Amino acid sequence: MSPVEYVTIDGKDTPIEGERNLLEMIRKMHIDIPTFCYHSELSVYGACRLCLVEVEGMGTVASCSTAPKAGMKVRTSTEDIRAMRRVTLELLLANGDHYCPTCPKNGSCRLQELARRMGIREVRFKRAQAAEPKDTSSAALVRDPDKCVLCGDCVRACAEIQGIGAIDFAHRGAKAAVLPAFGKALGDVECVNCGQCARVCPTGALTPKSEVEAVWKAIADPKKTVVVQIAPAVRVALGEAFDMPPGAVVTGKMVAALRALGFDQVYDTPFAADLTVIEEATEFLGRKTQGGTLPMFTSCCPAWVRYMEQYYPDLLGNLSSCRSPQQMFGSLAKATLPAKLGVDRKDLVVVSIMPCTAKKAEAKEPKFAVDGSPDVDHVLTTQELARMIDESGLDFAKLESAAFDMPFGFKTGAGVIFGASGGVTEAVLRYAAGLKGLGLGPVDWQAVRGGEGSREAVVKFGGGELKIAVACSLKNAKAICEAARAGKSPYDFVEIMACPGGCVGGAGQPVNLRGDTRRLRARGLYEDDCSLQLRNSADNFVIKEVYDETLGEVGGEKAHHLLHTEYQTRRRMAGEEMSLTPAGAEKLPVSVCVGTSCYLRGSQSLLTALARKVAAEGLAGRVQVKATFCFEKCDKGPNVRVGGVSIDQCTLDKAMSAIRKALGAPVA
Repeated sequence: MSPVEYVTIDGKDTPIEGERNLLEMIRKMHIDIPTFCYHSELSVYGACRLCLVEVEGMGTVASCSTAPKAGMKVRTSTEDIRAMRRVTLELLLANGDHYCPTCPKNGSCRLQELARRMGIREVRFKRAQAAEPKDTSSAALVRDPDKCVLCGDCVRACAEIQGIGAIDFAHRGAKAAVLPAFGKALGDVECVNCGQCARVCPTGALTPKSEVEAVWKAIADPKKTVVVQIAPAVRVALGEAFDMPPGAVVTGKMVAALRALGFDQVYDTPFAADLTVIEEATEFLGRKTQGGTLPMFTSCCPAWVRYMEQYYPDLLGNLSSCRSPQQMFGSLAKATLPAKLGVDRKDLVVVSIMPCTAKKAEAKEPKFAVDGSPDVDHVLTTQELARMIDESGLDFAKLESAAFDMPFGFKTGAGVIFGASGGVTEAVLRYAAGLKGLGLGPVDWQAVRGGEGSREAVVKFGGGELKIAVACSLKNAKAICEAARAGKSPYDFVEIMACPGGCVGGAGQPVNLRGDTRRLRARGLYEDDCSLQLRNSADNFVIKEVYDETLGEVGGEKAHHLLHTEYQTRRRMAGEEMSLTPAGAEKLPVSVCVGTSCYLRGSQSLLTALARKVAAEGLAGRVQVKATFCFEKCDKGPNVRVGGVSIDQCTLDKAMSAIRKALGAPVA
């Protein structure tokens, strides 16, 4: 057994127990070293220089990027270090718009917190950069460059958690900035609206796009009947905004608060989740027993669906056609509630309370509207609901619990666990286990539960097996998608959620930097599930009534019209082209798609080879070769357009033959 090694921190010997850096060791000693750019789930970056410490023999170092070594003597708060931290914070406060009272991150901003802790009462420096306009192009997020402190947290979250890279550093020196690709607006690039960038942003540079004022306006309009649905993950996180612990189930208080705010009816999204289970399980069992497309991917998460539409359009047939529970609820509510409540559809306003920013974009898709009237009118995050409760002056902790309205307030535990990664799979398996004649074997529920990464389970089914995969975060989903694309997937059923831990880790949840927050929220959902008498979606008697009165048979024509959807290939980058040969008014335009799907099929190599071939044959004066995004035929790449002619599955020979033909030159 090797001897224990120690680092001396502020005079106290501290054992090295596998920590990656001095910062982790210091925090183990309950000393909160200030940082902007350090997150335990992201790579070490070392940009903000706030976590400086003094190490004997080494001088001043960044504790986040310094590995602990036996015998080190560390001081965390000398006079010089405190002065350096204050100067750094003053410079950040000077160079940007950090007027806290009007900032959407007010109260949960790391810059604001550290300025208070460091005792900064004035800023001695003048602003050196010109003001930048806000980017409001996204339906889900707002980007405010004037509040960016260049910590890089958003860049690393997008690349390391989601594997996308829709936002990155640009320029150098004093002009350095964090921008979407090509300096475009966030709504014009490959962002999937998951909001994980906003979740880790320590300031107000990236925030969920607020719809609070629109909801207040609807509530105040006497002509409108405003109903609200509440996603499962909200009930285990909203309490955090009112000093309650993560995972505390505040369902009853939340319902009471919504009634006090002026909502006419308060319903529960787990009702629609029960509906989703029945439709999705039926769809899956049909595919499994009748030779349909497998693996079948879940479709509850709109960020995941958009990711598929952007990066794997050739696998859209693998996606369940079920709408998300939010959109199932909206469709059913707008189809049935006007008659029940005695209002016109145009005067019924459906509001969703969601842990997710992608739900905002989903609700605004034209396909989820009837004659221009959306099924879901407004989506508020958990943060926005907390703001409305604060604004109204309600003492949330002292509210007496209230019950949901019927019929759409009734649910089973299966609908509640949708908010945790693995919950959709478990709910579907509970439903299948209750069906006679399937021969579904015993299920190890712990195999599909779990907060992070990916996992798999095997369940006996008839005379064979069901192979199941569960993954959260899109980077973990990529390997599963690649195997399916290659025809090598071993799975029958795959659940994907874009956010770490599932919806409990959504970007619309209250900001909480505790490392165990997502786990505690998920535990709260399973405890709520256990408290309910009915835990199988098949036992929801209100669902049965809805089928009898409105939907007809499960998976039938009416149910498919109201509860299912279709998908589309999406352009990842709007209108960006890069020329590899000199431009010219009389030149033949040749465009090569370098979007992700085409790139994976060799378009980058084709682009380079084509530019060289054009030059080698002396055609550079007559042909302009460009890289572009996107021809919307991602499953047929590489895609090339010569003049007005598109070529699927293009090769160098095909492209050159088309170029020669267009130029009237001899075809080789």
